[in-house]
Amino acid sequence: MARIAVTDGMAAAAISMLEREGHEVVLAHYETEALADGVLSDFDAVVVRSATKLTDEVISASCGESSGLQLIGRAGVGVDNIDLSTATNNGVLVCNTPGSSTQSVVELTIGHLLASVRHIPAGTQSLRAGEWRKSELRGTELSGKRLGFIGFGRIAQGVGRVAIALGMELHAYDPYLKAHVARDLNCQLHSSVDEVFRRCTHITVHCNLSDETHHLINTKRIGLMTGRGADGIECGNHLVNCARGGIVDEQAVLEALETGQLASAALDVFENEPATADNHLLQHSSFHGTPHIGAATYEAQARIGFEMAELLIDFFAGRTPKSVVNRDVL
Repeated sequence: MARIAVTDGMAAAAISMLEREGHEVVLAHYETEALADGVLSDFDAVVVRSATKLTDEVISASCGESSGLQLIGRAGVGVDNIDLSTATNNGVLVCNTPGSSTQSVVELTIGHLLASVRHIPAGTQSLRAGEWRKSELRGTELSGKRLGFIGFGRIAQGVGRVAIALGMELHAYDPYLKAHVARDLNCQLHSSVDEVFRRCTHITVHCNLSDETHHLINTKRIGLMTGRGADGIECGNHLVNCARGGIVDEQAVLEALETGQLASAALDVFENEPATADNHLLQHSSFHGTPHIGAATYEAQARIGFEMAELLIDFFAGRTPKSVVNRDVL
């Protein structure tokens, strides 16, 4: 039976599933130095979330000729904290749980959109300060506005369904998407990111972080937004990112908020996490954010835990897991 390290937490019921199958589960968070020294080489598998970084050095130190890691489980979607090339070169299978947190991230994205246009964070802060700013906090509706998606996968499509119900018009850039998927949701696909920014007053980010997408949202693109909705209302420009930090150039966003080119910005993810007070974007009155909590619901964590447990059980029983990121290892 396998020895499995869980470094960033896992639902208790999922751990029980693994233990009932005879596997040993060790719940422990390891510092960078211990990871680089090969502490994971004593395990057959490791399950991580976003906090643990499995770099080239860490994975290389965790693999041996006759023992060491055989599987890396990413409890969540993004695998940018895992060096896939090194894992593949060492014969380590990488699996994730792509569908488990979809609904949670959809709802958080919609929450940030609504909070932005209706001044919910500013209203709360002013009330706590003893102010009654009713006349100042006039917002705009999402209905009648164009919502642009950078990436139109599962989460974006879920956001799109809610946005349609709210009366929004959908636009997207996704070079990997089959055209019929967009058509089925009455979403207009564009051939460039720039065109989405030209057409839309509200932008939401749903792509992976890579060399290609790093700072994809920058000063030039934000400057393309017009601030006028499809309904003719001056609604300002709004940006939401619940995907990955680093896709959005945070300095560009801060400057756009200061000039008024952006009316609001809302981030759940940051280029450097945890984001702290030295990130000046956090101090701007038209910014609001959350500390990378897209998948942080009881429902999502239960689904993620069960799905990851099933992946591990299948793998160590000699079956191919249903969600494999680096299929070259198979």
